[in-house]
Amino acid sequence: MSADTGRERPVVGGHTARPPVIHDVARLAGVSHQTVSRVLNDHPNVRRTTRDRVLSAMRQLNYRPNALARGLASRRSRTIGVVSFDTRLFGPASTLLAIEQAARAAGYAVSLSSGANLDAGSVRRGVQALADQSVDGVIVIAPQEDSARGASEMHGGLPIVAVEAGYGGDVPVVSVDQFAGARLATDHLLELGHRTVWHVAGPADWLEAQERVEGWRASLAEAGLAAPPPIRGDWSPASGYRAGIELAGKSGVTAVFVANDEMALGLLHALNERGVRVPQDVSVVGFDNLPESEFFIPALTTVRQDFDELGRRGLQLLVDLMDKSPVDDRSRSRVAPSLVVRRSTARAGGGDRMPRFSAG
Repeated sequence: MSADTGRERPVVGGHTARPPVIHDVARLAGVSHQTVSRVLNDHPNVRRTTRDRVLSAMRQLNYRPNALARGLASRRSRTIGVVSFDTRLFGPASTLLAIEQAARAAGYAVSLSSGANLDAGSVRRGVQALADQSVDGVIVIAPQEDSARGASEMHGGLPIVAVEAGYGGDVPVVSVDQFAGARLATDHLLELGHRTVWHVAGPADWLEAQERVEGWRASLAEAGLAAPPPIRGDWSPASGYRAGIELAGKSGVTAVFVANDEMALGLLHALNERGVRVPQDVSVVGFDNLPESEFFIPALTTVRQDFDELGRRGLQLLVDLMDKSPVDDRSRSRVAPSLVVRRSTARAGGGDRMPRFSAG
């Protein structure tokens, strides 16, 4: 035992050494244990020379701060919660992955609350369950109307951000600009000379599907064209196949904007079965830029969503809220999509196919 402190000294380099503790670092650096704690918590009121001396002592002793103790000292758990649901779908799964990657890069662990449905009640229960785990803040992936409402109804001081939601009331929202993405797809087809564009839409209660319908209609209206009735799907290839069979039986269909790539896959299969050539007879644009979409037959022209940027912005907004940085509590951040032109679109009338790959 050490006579001057009453504590056992670590034996550096020995086989029987206990793990060093904060008092060992303080002794070696010649400072108080409170100063070491301030360095660990990145407190601004520590001189650079003192900070460097403490960090040097930590390296010499191979000191590893206890994460739980640091969290208790700073009243932060360094953990954020995420409320999500059915991650079999590409959009929610990609959003969740992007948030997790952004959180890890910022030094946060992620605790997940997920369920089969994301109605308002499920969101409230998910947020409460995460709050009971003492997370520092919560991101809600809220692509449906009810889930967005559930996020906006949560109160109690816990920082909350909604991702892929509509207007979230008092909850800040980060989303891909679905309206702009639909316009990119529709405008591309109109620029190729098609006289109208049909639309295979997603479920009516999905906010993304609603905004894509609105963007499609806006582009047609701007061109002085009436919008055909949208054909509803459920995001699955099977629903896209049914839409393809329906469209193959209509005359004058030369261009189709499909609200996601999985439905576009089913639609391409149906058109092929009915002898409709893509893109010579009908041009098709999808949405999502699935990794597999470039291997569809033909390779699919589609709209790319930047999920990495979505996750980064969502995490940064939540961190700002947790740090009490100035944030407009009614703010909405939109991530710009981009058009990826491949082989499924061509000029109206069976002209040349689009020969080049474009990711812009």
